[in-house]
Amino acid sequence: MNPVFIDTSGFYAFLDRSDPFHAKARELFLRARDERWQLFTTSYVVHESWALIQARLGWEAVEDWLRGLLPLCEVTWVEESLHRLGAARARQARERRLSLTDCVSFEAMAARGCQEAIADDEHFRKLGCRWPSVE
Repeated sequence: MNPVFIDTSGFYAFLDRSDPFHAKARELFLRARDERWQLFTTSYVVHESWALIQARLGWEAVEDWLRGLLPLCEVTWVEESLHRLGAARARQARERRLSLTDCVSFEAMAARGCQEAIADDEHFRKLGCRWPSVE
């Protein structure tokens, strides 16, 4: 299986049963675990996810995420060069709702030739990312 990127929207939807993407995120994470997909994310997504989960769902959900979902992923720690590439992408796009975290994610994905993501974010779709396919 090719590498699969995990976005904040994927982590969050798995944990929040009221999220419209919850059922699909759950299905994809369970398949990823059972089929041993090569999942990865960035330290920026870890930071963003932690803040969102803590604010919206509370500490118990943070602990569930830290113990259950995050260990399934390799974390790419954002170094200065990756940050610069993401910042350049964000500045070039100049879109109000496109975050630095997303732009760094896109650069991390490009570095691995990754086009599949567990994400429910319009910017990932615009980039041509897709959900992991059934093999």
